[in-house]
Amino acid sequence: MNNVILVGRLSKDPDVRYTQSQMAVARFTVAVDRPPRGDSQGDQPTADFIDVTAFGKTAEIIEKFFAKGKWIGVQGRIQNNNYTNKDGVKIYGYQVVADRIEFIGNKDGIVPPPRNNTNVPQDVPEGFAALDEDMPF
Repeated sequence: MNNVILVGRLSKDPDVRYTQSQMAVARFTVAVDRPPRGDSQGDQPTADFIDVTAFGKTAEIIEKFFAKGKWIGVQGRIQNNNYTNKDGVKIYGYQVVADRIEFIGNKDGIVPPPRNNTNVPQDVPEGFAALDEDMPF
């Protein structure tokens, strides 16, 4: 199975071009935040910059509605893009080919902060929800 889901910000405006048959091809980079490491070096924000390519109607939507700094959700697959350059050196790389994209945040691209769930007791570890006592199992 080859399935990738990314949520991040566009690091620059998408580059959209059209093939001879007028199919749109969008290339863009998504900056995906890494979780903090928990050590003194992990205090600095870090991100991975993932190259993404989209085709057809998906590419046209990206061209129309997305720009540098906008939040985006991408679902697709990893594909290698290895090639040999003009000097005969093999270059290894990868990209995500987008099958689906999602708008993240409001119309300005702003993601609201998470809501506090007042139903979860304070002594439950972060990331766990309290179990409902009335559950039959």
